[in-house]
Amino acid sequence: MPPATRRKTRRLTDAKLQEMLALTSHADSVELKLTVPDSDRSATVTDLGMDPLEAQIRQVFFFDTPDLRLNKRGVVVRARRPIVPEELPPSVRNAKTMVVEVDAMPGGYVCSASFKGAIGPGDAVRQVAAGDRAIRKLYSKQQRAFYAAHAPEGLAMDDLSVLGPINVLKLKFTPKGYDRRMVAELWLYPDGERILELSTKCRPNEALQVAGEARVFLADRGVDLYGEQQTKTRTALEYFSSTLQGAAS
Repeated sequence: MPPATRRKTRRLTDAKLQEMLALTSHADSVELKLTVPDSDRSATVTDLGMDPLEAQIRQVFFFDTPDLRLNKRGVVVRARRPIVPEELPPSVRNAKTMVVEVDAMPGGYVCSASFKGAIGPGDAVRQVAAGDRAIRKLYSKQQRAFYAAHAPEGLAMDDLSVLGPINVLKLKFTPKGYDRRMVAELWLYPDGERILELSTKCRPNEALQVAGEARVFLADRGVDLYGEQQTKTRTALEYFSSTLQGAAS
């Protein structure tokens, strides 16, 4: 594409870059992300040597109110929320299942805290989606306490609506000519929209170097670094919010 017609790359301002670097000093890891325009999806899969048959098939469910009251408070149940790491209580920050991570993509970043844990019985999520099991039973005591501390007052977990599922193909792979592990996630939305996200994780003190190396590698293989960046979670929440509110009207 001629330089005159190429879209201008969105970059972090110097001030935002300093803010992000300050956050990484308190984070456990940094995840560098890039969403690929759907028009380039097939070519990107081929150019990076991805084998879709090796991908894991997953279903992702979210829990919120139809008007996304939780998301407006910065809380996502499956559960991430924007945070400042040093403001977390020691009992939360030091929990073995707590991970603080900075997600960085062209033009922006977010620092989030995730409580990770095993769900339990293999069909537990399906039972919740069918209304046969309480939402709170999917989460540990620590996770429920974290939710209670940050959710809108009076909004219990079991009052939330099921938003989902989203079918997801997740592939972990090491592209030829690149010595870092990458993850590709293809999110398939019920309305036919698709988001392909590429990501790689690194230690906080490696973030700038790894970002530069990844950028050069992907550009050399024809991956579009100039496309509009979409977030998988926000797209999912907005879709299901619209669906639920439309059904209620």
